[in-house]
Amino acid sequence: MTKIDDVARLAGVSTATVSRAMRGLPTVSAATRRRVLAAAEQLDYEVSPSASRLAGGRTGTVAVVVPRITRWFFGTVVEAVEAFLHESGYDLLLYNLGGREQVRQRVLRTANLHKRVDAIMLVATPLRPTDLTALATLDLPGVTISSGTRVPNWPCVRIDDLAAARTATRHLLNLGHSRIAHISGDPDDELAFTTHLDRRRGYQAELRAAGLRPDPSLDVESSFTIDGGNRAAAELLARGEPPTAIFAACDEMAMGAMTALRDAGLRVPQDVSVIGVDDHDLAGVLGLSTIAQPAAEQGRLAARMLLDPLGAPSVGPIIGQRTAGRETPVILPTRLVVRESTAPPRAH
Repeated sequence: MTKIDDVARLAGVSTATVSRAMRGLPTVSAATRRRVLAAAEQLDYEVSPSASRLAGGRTGTVAVVVPRITRWFFGTVVEAVEAFLHESGYDLLLYNLGGREQVRQRVLRTANLHKRVDAIMLVATPLRPTDLTALATLDLPGVTISSGTRVPNWPCVRIDDLAAARTATRHLLNLGHSRIAHISGDPDDELAFTTHLDRRRGYQAELRAAGLRPDPSLDVESSFTIDGGNRAAAELLARGEPPTAIFAACDEMAMGAMTALRDAGLRVPQDVSVIGVDDHDLAGVLGLSTIAQPAAEQGRLAARMLLDPLGAPSVGPIIGQRTAGRETPVILPTRLVVRESTAPPRAH
């Protein structure tokens, strides 16, 4: 069986040069690359990922950190990232924090990642000052996804949460609703961090633009889950006159709200319209109007931005990719998807 050492001897170069040439890295001259490829073809050599990585001093692995893998957004992003990394010859090492402080300590505040991975991706992971210090000490390339996770000198991929919320609220206003409630994230929920703040600000800004004053009694905080949306909608109904429409900060909360409305004998959208954010896999099944965000696309683009500094070969274009400096977030567009859950308010 032909080894990388055999190719190196025939081409008259080091094994590290063979590895770089076979991976298409720009640090190898065109003439050297042609000589290496010719030697590899003559010896019928197939690249061994492990040999290539060892020669380059790399692990061939990327760490991906998520708060909770069971949530739709995180699962969708991770699946897309894993597929992109696989096509690029890299493996994924997943860290699911799951609300466990000991996992956070092991992942973000220790140096064990330095010898295990080549780079780090943080997906909507809230960071503390001590976390930022630890990441700086690791001195590894990184990328973040979501507006609430920023690391100095790391690129960021996200959507405009404020604009998404304004679009959702505007859709309800254009239908004729004025008594619009908002189910927001719990500030104590690790998954909410700044996303819920941006979406609340967008909701309030659009109401003010329409000449309406935000009503605190129509704003309920809860967790970013179906159960959280159910409890929040039940609380809204218990406060008195129900709203004619509800904007939920995510689709799962919107689904829970729809269940609570149904349990209270109210119809969607005849009695109360409901809209969310995400375009969850079940949104179409449930007829839920939503602001669709490109979760998988955020994962693929972030993976590409992460691998670029490592010299990984390109695996094809990314739709919607926009160039930006490392301190300038790449913001991907969202779009309004109108389904059966929103309609004009019922005439009294």
